[in-house]
Amino acid sequence: MGNCFGAPKKSTAEIAPSDVLKGSPVVRLYGPPADTLTCYVRFALLYKPVPVHFTPSQTLVLQFGSDAISGTRETLLQYMDLKFPDPPLMRRCIWSDKTALLVVAAATVQHRSVTWHLERMVRWAEDLSSRGGRGRGDPAMGSPRMEVRKFGRSYSQLLEVMLEHAQMEEKVVFPILERADRGLSKTANEEHARDLPIMNGIKEDIKSIGVLDSGNPAYQEALSNLSSRLKTLQDNCKEHFEEEERELLPLMEAAELSKEQQEKLLEQCLDVMQGTHSHLFHFFIEGLLPQDALYYLDMVIRSSSKERVASMLRMIVE
Repeated sequence: MGNCFGAPKKSTAEIAPSDVLKGSPVVRLYGPPADTLTCYVRFALLYKPVPVHFTPSQTLVLQFGSDAISGTRETLLQYMDLKFPDPPLMRRCIWSDKTALLVVAAATVQHRSVTWHLERMVRWAEDLSSRGGRGRGDPAMGSPRMEVRKFGRSYSQLLEVMLEHAQMEEKVVFPILERADRGLSKTANEEHARDLPIMNGIKEDIKSIGVLDSGNPAYQEALSNLSSRLKTLQDNCKEHFEEEERELLPLMEAAELSKEQQEKLLEQCLDVMQGTHSHLFHFFIEGLLPQDALYYLDMVIRSSSKERVASMLRMIVE
């Protein structure tokens, strides 16, 4: 399975409002507020370093200077990339149905979000451990105790995404792989179960840090354990994801799924990940590069549940 995503420098989280250039000409977007395409274009514009002014109207039009652009998603994205090249939004190559089944592509993008968030949590835990509760990090985090609460909340969100992703693979992907290689599903499920003790250990460390006094020797020990366990979890997930993408997911091709079967599997994938695609969608998208985020959004829009699609899109633009 080839990697056909581009590699922009920034993830969603690293593209902040401060990146908008002061004095830049305003992009004006007109369109029906609840319309799928309108929400999609509003989301895409969040990545571009230009101020955007949205006005509800009956027809979707993107206006910049004397230009007034309308049309398909591809037409609008091409225009945005032409006018504001960095970061690029269009994929640098197209995944064919043969080289990347829809559910395989969805699983791969989910791997990338989890990987990014794990890297962020590892860096954060290392910083907490190095400070040992004796000083503040980012002032925006508040007091050390408040920072630990925010750390715990972020880890809980990541844990929910990881567990839902594992359930999706166990319920949707692995049964298909079982047809290509009997016993494969059992082995893959055992791989998922391997990290549960580490995940639970991290939760306990965070609880301990939250109630202990920073002068207590056990406080520093809990910080050290937290950092060590997160690094182990990161290494295990990296190895697990690479193995899946190199050895397991390509076997999906052997199933020779029709387009209709692919669409059904994708729908099942989205059904399992209800938490990720509802209250955690902001968090999930944050871990993706712009091209990955829009590619995933393209797959979500394929969903037959128009209510779900509209809800998810509104969540990320309002």
